[in-house]
Amino acid sequence: MWWPAVAMATLTFGVWMRMYRVRISEMKRERIHPQSVALSAQIAERLKDTRASDNFRNLFELPVLFYLALGVAAQTAQVMTLTLALAWTFVALRIAHSAIQCTYNKVIHRFYVYFSGGVALWVLWAVLAFGMLR
Repeated sequence: MWWPAVAMATLTFGVWMRMYRVRISEMKRERIHPQSVALSAQIAERLKDTRASDNFRNLFELPVLFYLALGVAAQTAQVMTLTLALAWTFVALRIAHSAIQCTYNKVIHRFYVYFSGGVALWVLWAVLAFGMLR
């Protein structure tokens, strides 16, 4: 059950690397002093490409519940084909979401993938809750 967590951590690391590569390149190219983007409002105002940083922040929203679900599955002996399939489905959809947001960023495509990942996560939690009730 822990490999999906490793995959999500790897995705988060990859987006983090992209965020800094894009941010530092833009700051050098536009000659933006680091102190002038010390606050998130300043970053949004001064930097043009915030796709990777927006996605990085997003990887600490629903995925927090995902990591907890993995721990609950392990602690309650609910590591089974269904929970693993739901976990890997969530990971695959988060990878797709990050790929969309960090590249061409078409909102409707991002929304469908984000929504589908959310459904997979909520179904995972429903399966875990049902399993704890029995």
